[in-house]
Amino acid sequence: MTHSTALAPATAGVSARRRLLRRVAIAACLPYLSLKVAWIAGSHAGIPDGSPLLEHRVTMIVANGLTVLMDAAVVVLALLLTRPWGQRVPAWLLGVPMWIATGLLAPIMAGFPVQLVLHAVHGGGGDGGGDKPFLAGWVFDVVYGGFIVQGLALGTLFAAYARDRWGHLWRGPVREVPRRGTAAGRWGPAVTVTVLALFPAGARLLWACGGTAGLSAGHPGGRLMDVLMAVSLAAAVLGAWLLALPRAGALPVAVPLASAWAGSGAAACWGAWMALGALVAAPDAADRPTPMLTLTYAGQVITGLLVASLAARFLADRSVKASRCARR
Repeated sequence: MTHSTALAPATAGVSARRRLLRRVAIAACLPYLSLKVAWIAGSHAGIPDGSPLLEHRVTMIVANGLTVLMDAAVVVLALLLTRPWGQRVPAWLLGVPMWIATGLLAPIMAGFPVQLVLHAVHGGGGDGGGDKPFLAGWVFDVVYGGFIVQGLALGTLFAAYARDRWGHLWRGPVREVPRRGTAAGRWGPAVTVTVLALFPAGARLLWACGGTAGLSAGHPGGRLMDVLMAVSLAAAVLGAWLLALPRAGALPVAVPLASAWAGSGAAACWGAWMALGALVAAPDAADRPTPMLTLTYAGQVITGLLVASLAARFLADRSVKASRCARR
């Protein structure tokens, strides 16, 4: 009786913190959703005269409708991670959207603060510059600031949820993970993702260093995004190798899993998003992705999906083993 009474305040405290984070995550979605709905309704708030966004009304409505659904999914995820019914959701139904959310939000959370510092040091605005400004600077501050808050709140909630539901799957160091099959069979997938990542990572590093080979006039993101994508690919490959190597020492299993999770999500999701955006928003042939840029996007997506599947298989194998041990 005394033990249960002592646990009650702690449990209530955890629940209160999660409810607060849920409110923060949902509130952080409202500015973005409000702005997008206003644009769909015909408002030009934050869109300067002459912006390319005003040239194709139907495309803008479709694109904004898609992003409204994507950000609304954050609200659903925040509820799922904090409500009792969320514990009964199939793992894949939660894992896939959380992987996508991690992949899309992580580069923004890492890159936007760096971009603000660079702008403060070197000058420049956030409206896209040029004769046809894309958006007013305050729009980037509001939108990306909201994304960072969403990422922090949602990431904290997911970490707590995953620890409660699946924490036993990544306990202990990597060296204690049972190895199945031959060394070649374990390392084969890691070698494969390394080879696949070489081209997109090399292209991103080339552009980050100022190279222009294979770039189109409409290349999005700039050098900072190229750096982030190269880092994401490196993190994905590193996670795959650490999971395959039997000599990773005392490194906790959670480290390579987190590296593979975030790196693969960022590489695959941003590769797919940039490719889709370039194809939809570039009516002029000169602005469309070049073959080299298209191969870079495809390489990111394929590498990210393969690393994510390797991490999922790793967790599935550990889950099966845990179930067998529990039945003994």
